[in-house]
Amino acid sequence: MRLGKVVKSNSHCDYVVQLDAKGEFLHPPAPEDYGFGCFVKLEDLGDRHWAVGLVYNSQLFNPQFLNTGPRLSNDPDPFFTPDLIVETRVLLGTILIGELTQVGDRLYGAQGIPRVVVPVNTPVLKMSPEEIHQFHLNAQGRPHLGYYAHVLRSGGMFASQLVQQVIGELIEQNLFSGGDRRALEILRKELAWKNTLGSIKG
Repeated sequence: MRLGKVVKSNSHCDYVVQLDAKGEFLHPPAPEDYGFGCFVKLEDLGDRHWAVGLVYNSQLFNPQFLNTGPRLSNDPDPFFTPDLIVETRVLLGTILIGELTQVGDRLYGAQGIPRVVVPVNTPVLKMSPEEIHQFHLNAQGRPHLGYYAHVLRSGGMFASQLVQQVIGELIEQNLFSGGDRRALEILRKELAWKNTLGSIKG
């Protein structure tokens, strides 16, 4: 499902996504659709897939905060008029962690920092559980988590919690089994211990 569009970038792998607003779109996303740690894909439908990203931050943008009251219009004869334009926005900080690569009818993840620059206004969509699973398989069909260190370095002040949550969701969705699942469980426990230790020291 569509969440919004790219409106700017803070770096080569850090993009800002503006959510589709209620009243402007027939089916705007619900709050549950774009939470912390949500996997998204940046792509023009039917045209080009650009990148896969993770939501790592959010911001409520309200230019009218502490600026109440009527405003002057831009017409030659100014008059007071209520503001009918929706200016409040929800912005999502999104870190790019790779892309989906298709070979025949099979998809797999090419994880890491994408080489291309994603254009402004590129649609951003929430990934399905199947797409998330495919992104975590390499070209040989083996599970991999190649963006782990990248997210810890570039995922903002909540990077450690972000990785912990993502691993937890991969486990809970039963995307991996056997030794791969046990490895994820060990990694999640290690991150939980580090986060707990960090909060105690703080």
